[in-house]
Amino acid sequence: MINRLAPVAWVVVFLAVFFWSAIEPKDRATWVLEVLPAAVGFGLVIWCFFRYPLTPLVYQLILVHAIILMVGGHYTYAEVPVFDWFRDWFGWERNNYDKLGHLAQGFVPAIIARELVIRFGVFARRGWRSFFIVCFALAVSAFYELIEWWVALLSGEGAEAFLGTQGYVWDTQSDMAWALSGAILALILLGRVHDRQLQGL
Repeated sequence: MINRLAPVAWVVVFLAVFFWSAIEPKDRATWVLEVLPAAVGFGLVIWCFFRYPLTPLVYQLILVHAIILMVGGHYTYAEVPVFDWFRDWFGWERNNYDKLGHLAQGFVPAIIARELVIRFGVFARRGWRSFFIVCFALAVSAFYELIEWWVALLSGEGAEAFLGTQGYVWDTQSDMAWALSGAILALILLGRVHDRQLQGL
């Protein structure tokens, strides 16, 4: 019964956060840019569920990542209230919610890539598999940074809310470093759990 309700609960949580985030966001254009990947992910999850079911772990991670995106889209990444509190509490110079987003940007794609390369038997050796997964996650992060750059150029205003640099000159490099760390952590922390779930498919 629990397994049957899990997909329904996933959709309900996603849609609830999605519609909440759409209500009077800080900046509508930024909301669209930030939430678009989550909306695309929602469509892909529905498609995969009926044609190529994934492990519960992957579905859960995608949902968490989507929520991070939608919360960031609602407030903008530089103004998420709870991370303002963390900034004041820990004496940070900036709101670091975007770093959580970039950590997830490496963590979640790493497990998705891991699932695909294992199930398709792409690599015979674990070392090459792990190397590819980390490189893939870093490539996703780098491509997203390129998208941010293109948006900034096209907007003519620097797209400050979307970029979320908050005046930090090394923001792009820092974002990619967080994604790289997320990918490595995902492989270390979730590899065995993921293997057990793959065996159950």
